Amino acid sequence: MASSLAEEEEAFEHTLLVVREVSVYKIPPRTTSGGYKCGEWLQSDKIWSGRLRVVSCGDRCEIRLEDPATGELFAACFVLPGQRESAVETVLDSSRYFVLRIEDGRGKHAFVGLGFNERNEAFDFNVALSDHEKYVKREQEKETAGDESNESQIDIHPAVNHRLKEGETIRITVKNKPTAGAGMLSSAGLSGGAAAKPKASMLLAPPPGAAGKLRSPLPPPPNDPAAARMNSGKNTGIRAPKEPTKRNDDPLSDLSAIKLYLYMQLSISLFITS
Repeated sequence: MASSLAEEEEAFEHTLLVVREVSVYKIPPRTTSGGYKCGEWLQSDKIWSGRLRVVSCGDRCEIRLEDPATGELFAACFVLPGQRESAVETVLDSSRYFVLRIEDGRGKHAFVGLGFNERNEAFDFNVALSDHEKYVKREQEKETAGDESNESQIDIHPAVNHRLKEGETIRITVKNKPTAGAGMLSSAGLSGGAAAKPKASMLLAPPPGAAGKLRSPLPPPPNDPAAARMNSGKNTGIRAPKEPTKRNDDPLSDLSAIKLYLYMQLSISLFITS
C-alpha cells in the first residue's frame, strides 16, 4: 500500500525549470556567519557540469543535477515547505551563484556551490522556487477553507419540534381598527354616519350685521352723479319744485364743499382706527 502511494506521488511530478548547463563546485567550509562568497572558489574546485531540473513533487520541490546525455542523477537538493533558506542559499558577491544542500537519501548531506552561466538563468531559478512556494501556500489555504466549511455545516443542535401537542390551542386577539377615512373624520370631530351632526364648537357664528342690509360706512361725496341717480330712482314720483339755476362764474365757490368732504373722510378714518 505504501509503495503504491509513493508511486502515485512520483507520477504527479511537474517540471518547473530546465537549464542545460550549470557548474558545481567544491566549496571550503564557511568561516564566518555572514555567508558564502563565490570569489573564494577556484576553477580547480569545479567538480561537475551538467543539466539542472527544478521539479515540483506535491509540497516538496527537488533540484536535480543530471547528466545531459544519459539522465543519470548526480545529486539532488530537497526543498521542503518553509525550509528554502536552509536548502538554497545565495552568495554575498554575485547573483549567479548559490550554495545547495545536497543529500544522498540516507541521511548524509553536503554543501556544494552552484553556478549559472547567465544572469537570466539564475533569475528563472529563483522564480521557479518562488512559484512552488506560492503553489504550496494556495493548496494549504484551500484545505483550511474546506475544513472550516465542513465544520460550519455540522449542526450540533437537535431539531426542535414546534408542532402543537394534542389538546393545545392558540388564541389570537385581533382589535378592530378604524379605517383611514373614519379615523380622519373622528380626529376632526366628525363621524362617518349619515345622521351625524357637526359639533357646536365646529360651527362658526355669522358675522355681525349679516342679517340686515349691508351699508357702506362711507357716505358718497357731494355732487356725485351716481348717488344723484340712486336718490332720483328712490324718489320717483315726487318732484321738487325747480328753482331757477344761476350760473356761478366764480371758480373758488366749491372750496367749502371740498373742505367739508375732506373733514368727513378724516373723521371716519379716526373713528375706524379708534
